[in-house]
Amino acid sequence: MSVIGEFSIPSSSFALDEALTEHPSVVVEAERMATHSTMQVMPFLWGSGCDADEFRDALRADPSIESADVSEDTGDGVLYVVVWEQAFRDLIDAVVDHHGAMVEATGADGTWHLTLRFAEEHHVGEFQDHFREAGRNFEVVRLYQPTAPRQREYDLTPEQRDALVTAFSGGYFDVPRRSSTSDIAAALGISANAVSARIRRGTASLVDSTLVIDGGGDRDDEDER
Repeated sequence: MSVIGEFSIPSSSFALDEALTEHPSVVVEAERMATHSTMQVMPFLWGSGCDADEFRDALRADPSIESADVSEDTGDGVLYVVVWEQAFRDLIDAVVDHHGAMVEATGADGTWHLTLRFAEEHHVGEFQDHFREAGRNFEVVRLYQPTAPRQREYDLTPEQRDALVTAFSGGYFDVPRRSSTSDIAAALGISANAVSARIRRGTASLVDSTLVIDGGGDRDDEDER
């Protein structure tokens, strides 16, 4: 049975060490892409807590990045399209070769938090042993088996689901709002910027899976509540 592993790793052992060190308040979240080409590994990065052009320049100057451009600036976050240097693409190749499939990657303040899926639990130990010998310590935060079919159905990552459920339980979606992103961040032990990104991306996945797929529904007869 497959297993999900949550890991932390210093940015110096993974990617964007200079950019994240220079901008400690910035949170970057990698968007997944199903591809067989390492040229298309993590091609999009959402940045929050940053000036669009200033952090673009920091990305371009970082040794792990070949090129970076601003694709979209929503006001809440900036979407960057990036091409990684060969050394990082080789690292991702090694992750895949050792049975790890990237589910989510979030970097902030000198640390990356990664969620990886493994086909078998024993692959986790083999994965860690390989990278420890290579001088890269992927520290396990927790391991668990994916047992939430609705989560998979709506294309939510475990982190997005946790953020949405915690926000809902805490009254974040109530009118008036009974909790803030800072309250949710404190409950989850992450930054407010990371909470904002997870709620935004998770909500987008829910809408795409439940409303857009059937045409969005007809709201003419519905009252706004």
